[in-house]
Order: sequence, then structure tokens, then C-alpha cells
Amino acid sequence: MNIRKDDKVIVLSGKDKGKTGVVLAADPKNGKVVVEGVNVATKHQAPRRQGDEGGIIHVEIPMYVSKVQLVCPKCGKATRVGHRINDGEKVRVCRKCGEEI
Repeated sequence: MNIRKDDKVIVLSGKDKGKTGVVLAADPKNGKVVVEGVNVATKHQAPRRQGDEGGIIHVEIPMYVSKVQLVCPKCGKATRVGHRINDGEKVRVCRKCGEEI
């Protein structure tokens, strides 16, 4: 999985197609990511302790990583991720502008 936490991504399909956001969490085992402000569901939550308030809260739920694409921080375009070896270290690179991500 080439997308990590704190990457900026754009949604390719689904009800939030075209929206951009930052990855809050990545789950490589299941191939899912949680993106800020995207794929939001409403959840009815009861108060957990005395004094807490219950109510309807909005929560971002995980979505498949194949539905999002990385946005290059240098050129600002949605791109696939390439890899390059720099000084014996594998780094991610933009496939459009060739810059390191």
C-alpha cells in the first residue's frame, strides 16, 4: 500500500468523488484508509458516563485504498506512486513530475 498517514489524497469514486482530504489512519492489512471529511457517517451515541452528553455525532469511516489517489505536494496533481533508490533507501516519487514525496 503506497498511501500513508498524513498524505493528501483525492477520492476517485463513490458519493464523495472529487473531494480531497488528509489521511488520518491507514490499515494496510485490510487495504483501507480513513480520510478527513470524506465518507462521513452519522452515529447515534449514548452517554458513556454520568455527566456526558449523548447525541448524533459524525464519524469518518474507512474506505478502500483503491478509491483514493495521492496528490503530489510539489505539482499538486493526482498521481500514482513510483519508487526510487536514493542513497540505499527506497523513496516514493511522483510519476508526473519525478519529485520525491
